[in-house]
Amino acid sequence: MTVSDSGPRVQGAGPTERCTPSQDAGSSERHAPSQDDSGEGHAPSQDAGTTGSRTLSLDDGDIHVRQDGPRDAPALLLVHGSASSLRSWDAMVPLLAGRHHVIRIDLLGHGRSGKPDDRSYATPDQARRVGEALDRLGIEHAVVAGHSSGGVVATALAELRPGLVDALALINTGPSLEAYIPQEPLPLDPARWPPEDEQILRFGRTAFSRPGFEVPQELVDEVRLMTFHTLTTTMRETTEYLRQRALPERLASLGEPLLVLFGADDGRWRSSSAADYRKVPGATVELLPGLGHTPILEDPPSAPPPSCWTSPHGGAERA
Repeated sequence: MTVSDSGPRVQGAGPTERCTPSQDAGSSERHAPSQDDSGEGHAPSQDAGTTGSRTLSLDDGDIHVRQDGPRDAPALLLVHGSASSLRSWDAMVPLLAGRHHVIRIDLLGHGRSGKPDDRSYATPDQARRVGEALDRLGIEHAVVAGHSSGGVVATALAELRPGLVDALALINTGPSLEAYIPQEPLPLDPARWPPEDEQILRFGRTAFSRPGFEVPQELVDEVRLMTFHTLTTTMRETTEYLRQRALPERLASLGEPLLVLFGADDGRWRSSSAADYRKVPGATVELLPGLGHTPILEDPPSAPPPSCWTSPHGGAERA
């Protein structure tokens, strides 16, 4: 079986007006992400700024969750993309956890979550599990940010649970299959699983545009934790969800405040396609010059801070 991944870099249109960085990015209240990768089910402390990692046993799979920052602060959910894990947000957490209750979830089949072969990996089912996990944590409202296909799951969550999602931030999330940049397929052999590090690095090459950027080894290791079934199935299901209906069409009918950030040098999705999200009433769309598909790793401070999309009441500020 082959999995198509990414292609050459393209330069998008010019950016919209930048949101001025706030104290979120420069605050002295930064809290480093936890290095506890055990995934064991210990309950997190309720003290401000602490980190807690636990596994939630849902009806159709175990979901690994990590929480940072004050538990009484506004909730901010971060959703990772395909062939990734919650560790992809590690560099962002110190910029966010001073003023937000940051919640990260390993989607089923990824990271430290369960990887059953007999469960659905359809995007709506992944979103449903995310909602159930937030219910278990006692979260009633959250701003939801998704990177890459994590933005697809975030959109599905807003469709399923509009009362739970106060606002959305999509980071390098392709709006439709037409925006995808094809490349030579990367062969994946179930008989030779897990793949070698070099295969994984080839797989993720176009996720980064900055010369000399080194993919963190912990992310490579987490890809190796996936099974052939979970990797290929989740990618196939994301494609199916986009095939059924483009994200801007889905979002336009929801009325959720929306911020779209796109690395201008994205090698997987045409950055010019970010303009498609302008069909969503009130959406703010911004290109990030000099960055590729994964600005949350390449240059975390470059992304506008949460104050750009969250109001004091937990909603979003519309441009």
